Amino acid sequence: MSALWTAEEAAAATGGQVAGEWSATGISIDSRNVAEGDLFVALSAARDGHEFVADALAKGAAAALVSRLPEGVDPARLLLVGDVMEGLRALGAAGRARTKAKVIAVTGSVGKTTVKEMLRSALARQGRTHAAEASFNNHWGVPVTLARMPADTEYAIIEIGMNHPGEIAPLARLARPHVAVVTTVAPAHLEAFGVIEGIAHEKAAIYEGLGDGGIALAHADVDTAGILFDKARACGAKLIRFGEAEGTEARLIEAQLSDSATVIRADLHGQERLFRIGAPGRHYAMNALIALTAAEAAGADPTEAALALSGWTPFDGRGTRERIVLSETDALAVEMIDDAFNANPASVAAALEVLAATEPQGRGRRIAVLGDMLELGPTGPALHAAIADHPTMARIATVHTVGPLMAHLHAALPGALRGLHAESAEDMVAALPSTLVPGDVLLLKGSKGIKVSRVVDALRKLGQSAADYRRGPR
Repeated sequence: MSALWTAEEAAAATGGQVAGEWSATGISIDSRNVAEGDLFVALSAARDGHEFVADALAKGAAAALVSRLPEGVDPARLLLVGDVMEGLRALGAAGRARTKAKVIAVTGSVGKTTVKEMLRSALARQGRTHAAEASFNNHWGVPVTLARMPADTEYAIIEIGMNHPGEIAPLARLARPHVAVVTTVAPAHLEAFGVIEGIAHEKAAIYEGLGDGGIALAHADVDTAGILFDKARACGAKLIRFGEAEGTEARLIEAQLSDSATVIRADLHGQERLFRIGAPGRHYAMNALIALTAAEAAGADPTEAALALSGWTPFDGRGTRERIVLSETDALAVEMIDDAFNANPASVAAALEVLAATEPQGRGRRIAVLGDMLELGPTGPALHAAIADHPTMARIATVHTVGPLMAHLHAALPGALRGLHAESAEDMVAALPSTLVPGDVLLLKGSKGIKVSRVVDALRKLGQSAADYRRGPR
């Protein structure tokens, strides 16, 4: 593997000091996951990263980025800087500066990681494409993604997230995108912003990273679209509006859902396009339109991008579907939709639409297991209760709820829909399996902090145990 950074290059980028010759093939911020040849970055969070430098080097790290000399470590394998976080940021800026890649930056209340992954699929056939493997979208994740970018990258997709005001603009300026996308604006992180207009202003700050000739993509269907449009124009960007509304430059005309795919008909700059993706969901259709529009804005061939998107499928926790056999005789099989990575009102509504469009087998039912939507502030209880009025409830048999906020939904549901309520994911794990019948389709959705993913894991383990029994002794 070719060098990502030599000692000399890293020192020049960060203004740091090196005492030896080394070359790094990757960047790591976690000593537990360090790979051979990585530059380990000794960030301090809950614990001081300098405590783990020796361990990282012993595991094969080429060198470590530090702000002091850890005891018992060879100085020849260190890059010494005044502040580790600032050193990482400088390394990210240098990684961005040395490439001629077309850079697309993506933010939004919902869908930013999905759009990033769709763009990875859409662009990979057309050039060397770089994007973070995980949701590396915060104050350290964006610099890491930029620092990991090979110099010969042709397309880069940078995801940018936020929890508090003032986070997006500095990261957008660091990424310096050619195309900047706001997927949507929805109630999320209201605890920090108070009103949705505050979220819109923060999301729109991504356009501040655009340079001359930059292109801003904005969702035309949201109530706060005007804030996005005004910011894009104030930043001197070319504005491309997407949505379902007439007159948008990228318009979703129709989305036809089946159990395993979505067929999309769209109008992109006056040309009708028909393509498919390997997952059902109207929200996926909009995300795919965003990805296709952004790819074309970055100079890629939209026809090739649309063909590549046909191979896209969701990843774990983001709507993956799997059949799980929970009995020793194959008599009890259910379909699980794992969308447990995160949740806010918009993403829960989208997930419920997918569930409502899925056909159960035999006597099976559509069942939702919904965990708390966190960081919604004082509006949280009302937003949870409002889910009971979603139109898809007419096609759902039972809603089980997890967490103190979801207790408000549990109380608001009519008796026929009201299922189990558990204060914790562990309690739901214990109670849920006995309620299932063959053919059930089960949606699991919730904010990461409520840990509905533990219910997903428990169901998978039950399925694995049943599979082991069916295989018999070895």
